Amino acid sequence: MIVYVSNAGSRDISVLRLNDRDGSVRLIETVTVAGKVMPLAIDPRRKFLFASQRSEPYSVGSWTIDPDNGTLSSMQTVPAADNLAYLSIDRTGQYLFGASYFGDKISINTIGARGEVSSKSLMVASTGKHPHCIMADPSNKFVFVPTLGADAVLQYRFDERSGSITPNSPPAVATKKGAGLRHLVFHPDGIRLFCTNELDGTVGMYRMNGSGTLTQLGSISLMSAGFKGKPWAADIHLTPDGRFLYASERSSNTIAAFRIHDGTPTLIDHYPTETQPRGFNLDPQGRYLLAAGELSNGLAVFKIDGHSGALRRLMRLNIGRGPNWVEIIALRK
Repeated sequence: MIVYVSNAGSRDISVLRLNDRDGSVRLIETVTVAGKVMPLAIDPRRKFLFASQRSEPYSVGSWTIDPDNGTLSSMQTVPAADNLAYLSIDRTGQYLFGASYFGDKISINTIGARGEVSSKSLMVASTGKHPHCIMADPSNKFVFVPTLGADAVLQYRFDERSGSITPNSPPAVATKKGAGLRHLVFHPDGIRLFCTNELDGTVGMYRMNGSGTLTQLGSISLMSAGFKGKPWAADIHLTPDGRFLYASERSSNTIAAFRIHDGTPTLIDHYPTETQPRGFNLDPQGRYLLAAGELSNGLAVFKIDGHSGALRRLMRLNIGRGPNWVEIIALRK
């Protein structure tokens, strides 16, 4: 398996090999990027990697992924609609979605058969204050955008033939005031969603109905008992079987682990990790969790207990400066 970590401070991408037998990682390549590289996205066929460069001039870079060893070959860099804090790709691999936290907008660009991103956005739309994520649902019929400043999840209908989105009815679902929605993740059942709430340190729970609108089911704290600081929740991921959910919290430098039963998360425990864990991810088999420390410049590897969901730390590795985003793939065969 191959791991890609964006390092904003050193302006590069670390390419690492993850041994699926023992969880060890080793660096195989460091790719220099012209700008402050942050969010990454990989197409469904695992042929191309895309990265948002959040220093001026704002842009999106693209690389081909070598199917034999996972190394990257630069393809192009195109202008971005704004300073994009999040990238994702629709389920067909034809469209690149972007969310601009500071620009209060979202964008859609086409992706060609060879991985080329269009130099002009297909569409750019204004949102509520501080959109922090944009993601298509598993059916590829709907798109959701959590807005941290507006305390709402925007809801769109998506036409994968044209790449256009239109507001659903209703166009948004409101959440608790001051929660600060950040990142979304879909359960494998395609119906349930979970979202980190950055400002109040919780995970929000939602259910999607057939028309692509959400019902909020409540929230659960991801903060350690007795923690007195200001919450600063960040990333969120589920194991492929949907049994365990993990969320990172930057103020306490921990990963919160939850067991999912009947759609409801139950806390397993909190696990210390690298300093300021802005980004982490799970391998495609759900056996390992890799967390990047934005301030420690390190990558921690944890083994996921397949029965309990508990984490056991295996190793750490120094990487670039300011690591903030982690993607993991199995090489194509």
